[in-house]
Amino acid sequence: MQIRENDPALLEDFIALNEAWIKQHFAIEAADRALAAHPYSVIEEGGYIFSILSDDLTVLGVCALFNKGAGEFELARMAVAEEARGLGYGSILIDTCLSKLKSINASKVYLVSNIKLEPAINLYKKHGFKTTSLGQHPVYARANIVMEAKLTSDEESS
Repeated sequence: MQIRENDPALLEDFIALNEAWIKQHFAIEAADRALAAHPYSVIEEGGYIFSILSDDLTVLGVCALFNKGAGEFELARMAVAEEARGLGYGSILIDTCLSKLKSINASKVYLVSNIKLEPAINLYKKHGFKTTSLGQHPVYARANIVMEAKLTSDEESS
């Protein structure tokens, strides 16, 4: 297994895994179509796309950090191939994202999701994300929860 950061050759897999996951639970929205049309925009705007590859270089999972400015990032677009779910790749992706954010001294990370996705919500909680708001999200029809994680320990910030 290997993790690649911002590899343009893997953008097609990034979109394909995301669209498969979205279609399984929801419907493709305007924001999804815009990202699919220009996925490199995540990187151009100072964000990151991480891909986990198997030993035979099959993309097993993906995740992005969207740069929102002023040190704030959105953890988004996490998807794991159906055949690779339940094997810990989601945890590896979140750990990779949190490590990256700490290494660049990001100030904030949040995510948007849906409470019906209980395994994902539990995974986020396991990694320190806490609910900051519930209710319909202004951008995604499928989203009804916003969660945030601290990027520094209490010892570091005091």
